[in-house]
Amino acid sequence: MNSIDAFLRLRFAAGQARWLRDALHPASDAADPPAPDAPNAVDFLAADTLEWRRRGAPADARDLAHSEFARDYVYRVRAWLGGGSHRRLLGWADLDYPSLLRDAPNPPTALFVEGHVERLWWPQIAIVGSRAPTPAGRERAGRWARAFADAGFVVTSGLAAGIDAAAHQACLEAPGTIAVTGTGPDQCFPAAHRGLQTDIARSAAVVTEHPPGTSARPEHFPSRNRIIAGLAIATVVIEAAHRSGSLITARLAAEAGREVFAIPGAPENLKARGCHRLIRDGAVLVDEPEQVLEALGASVAQVSSRLRRAVQPKALDHGDLFSHAVTALPRPDQGPEALVAKALHEASSGFDELLTRTGLTSATLAPILLGMELDGRLKQQHGVYLPCGSAPHTRAGLQRRR
Repeated sequence: MNSIDAFLRLRFAAGQARWLRDALHPASDAADPPAPDAPNAVDFLAADTLEWRRRGAPADARDLAHSEFARDYVYRVRAWLGGGSHRRLLGWADLDYPSLLRDAPNPPTALFVEGHVERLWWPQIAIVGSRAPTPAGRERAGRWARAFADAGFVVTSGLAAGIDAAAHQACLEAPGTIAVTGTGPDQCFPAAHRGLQTDIARSAAVVTEHPPGTSARPEHFPSRNRIIAGLAIATVVIEAAHRSGSLITARLAAEAGREVFAIPGAPENLKARGCHRLIRDGAVLVDEPEQVLEALGASVAQVSSRLRRAVQPKALDHGDLFSHAVTALPRPDQGPEALVAKALHEASSGFDELLTRTGLTSATLAPILLGMELDGRLKQQHGVYLPCGSAPHTRAGLQRRR
């Protein structure tokens, strides 16, 4: 049995329970990627009942992992993965698993991703709010989302009606928008957003912790909100009632140590009361997107530093299945960063072009680009990277490139 099938059987037995992460990687540090889980998943699946119990698995977990139900689960996921070239399963130990989410409380053991997996490493701002916003709130969500995208951020939200949809629709152009869903990756809720979900997968990525075939259930949406909060360096709440799922996202973001911003409204506006409550509880009051961008400067620099540490994993010492280490990024005149600089000086490029021209992986390339942008050595315009000092691209020119 290969490592993916073994991991999927374990994932079926564990569901969302944390014991699987601890069983496979008891010594893992959230700040760094754990060692690849290929030998761990296979060995753990083959271990006896005593070893399963020693690692914290429930009494019936081993039988469940070896059942025909688990086999059918593997078949279902494999069929979904084989249905498109941009579909990925990111296990907890995958080097493409987003580091900010790994560092958040209770991160998912696995993610099902459709789209551009490297966008999960981009600095993200979450925009959340009412499913039935005022016209002004809907307009504000789109305007703020475009401002964040123009500044180089990926906008993340939950594909819900109202504020979520307005934010997604406003920034489908590069660097794109990420939708975190409460269904399986082959499902869509609400069903009317099927076209939007497809566009988001082309733009950036659709992400879920639920396997293919999983329909929408009420309990899935609070858990979806923790993924939104964990992926983003900040959450912005635009119109939320006093009792709102957006407040759950904001609370989870604060618990993860992320920035929370809220936009105030008129006292008589019932959809502003949730934002007022957040402000009373310590969220930052903002009335222009530039205030969010200014406040996030230090956070983005910190994210860049952490991403740089994860760029080049050392070879795994197979004598210790749980050991892992990373090295610092090489000097700019050598190593992966030199490849990127050379490629950019030859011709400005989009992310996918740079992957092809440098031969790097997405998890390696994304933090290098972010670090170079923060250092002032390159700039991004509408998804195209070019060295600082180069002539700016027009949108007409970008259309011709495409």
